[in-house]
Amino acid sequence: MSRSTRRGLVVGFVVAAATALLTAGTPASADTSFYDPPSPLPPGRNGDVIRHEPADFFLDPAKLLRAPAKVQRIMYRSTDTHGKPIAVTGTVLTPNTPWIGKGERPLISYAAGTQGVGDHCAPSRAMAAGLEYEGPFLSGLLLRGFAVVITDYEGLGTPGVHTYVNRESQGHAVLDAIRAAQRLPEAGLPDDGPVGIAGYSQGGAASASAAELQPSYAPELDLKGAYAGAIPADLAEVAKVLDGHYAAGFLGFALVSLNEAYPELDIPSVLNERGKRLFEQVKNQCTVDAIAAHAFTRSVDLTKDGRPLTAYLDEEPYRSRVAEQRIGDREPGAPVLVVHSRLDDIVPFAQGREAAVDWCDAGTKVQFSASLVPSHVGGAIRAYPEAFAWLEGRFAGLPAPNNCGRF
Repeated sequence: MSRSTRRGLVVGFVVAAATALLTAGTPASADTSFYDPPSPLPPGRNGDVIRHEPADFFLDPAKLLRAPAKVQRIMYRSTDTHGKPIAVTGTVLTPNTPWIGKGERPLISYAAGTQGVGDHCAPSRAMAAGLEYEGPFLSGLLLRGFAVVITDYEGLGTPGVHTYVNRESQGHAVLDAIRAAQRLPEAGLPDDGPVGIAGYSQGGAASASAAELQPSYAPELDLKGAYAGAIPADLAEVAKVLDGHYAAGFLGFALVSLNEAYPELDIPSVLNERGKRLFEQVKNQCTVDAIAAHAFTRSVDLTKDGRPLTAYLDEEPYRSRVAEQRIGDREPGAPVLVVHSRLDDIVPFAQGREAAVDWCDAGTKVQFSASLVPSHVGGAIRAYPEAFAWLEGRFAGLPAPNNCGRF
């Protein structure tokens, strides 16, 4: 397939995904039986497949465009922030076309951006409904012959609360998804083949976290590189931007997540009645719902004492728990591509740059790419071709580009 043909297909997928996001809103609820884990969990290793079934990945809500891949929905073992075994769901995509590149077919573990917190927001459900807004990027990976596995993360799809932007939980889910895809016979993938990680926004943090955790958590993986776009590396700083922002609902997602991972924080205790209502509402909301319902909400109107939530993040016990989520304090196990727009309106540009500098200081090969594309969403679309090319280079065995000290 020519580059021009692939480019045209991807553009078509972008249009389809944008239409889905703007017109369809929230994924419809699916049968919950697949998403209910056995209790107790069967014994096994991290990444072991608990169950799987054939599934669909449509690129539009009318279900007219089907992704060019064999699709399997999976449930697999992983671990939460505290090392407790959990069940996580996801989707494995094997391209219909044979791999014609160097070596064995590569596998990309894709970390989704903000989907929401409600179980019906899970990427596996959105993909089956033709409502996954990151479908264009996933399709671009498939068109290049890469197999893809996309995790639903902890508590997104499965019972319990999704631990949104929680560093360890997300990193574990992304890495164990690779193990699960490699161990799934129906996927037809080598059990020790080359792998990569990719993600933007929440997914950028999850991709970055997985790259940092891989040397200790999953050292057996043949990780060739990680693409991490618009990394929210310091949640305290991101919270300052989201307070009163059109995406203020994302701050609600983060509060729910922190309270789930660290119940001793008892976050509802500092909220007034309006704050508690928002806290409960976001538990069942997807991205579009939360933006529509909570746009421009100020946290001073949510707390009992009228202080902004960011003031609490400067105090214990909140400060230490938020600091645990920081990206950049650990050296990734492979080269990294970081892409971020200086005009990002949700995740400050300094976040991505600071993480990249920290990794450079640790000796990691980092390619940092800045742009002046308006908005967070615009930055994601602009990053597509660069991320594709960079990942292709890693699997082709080319030297990883490194501009440390020059950005």
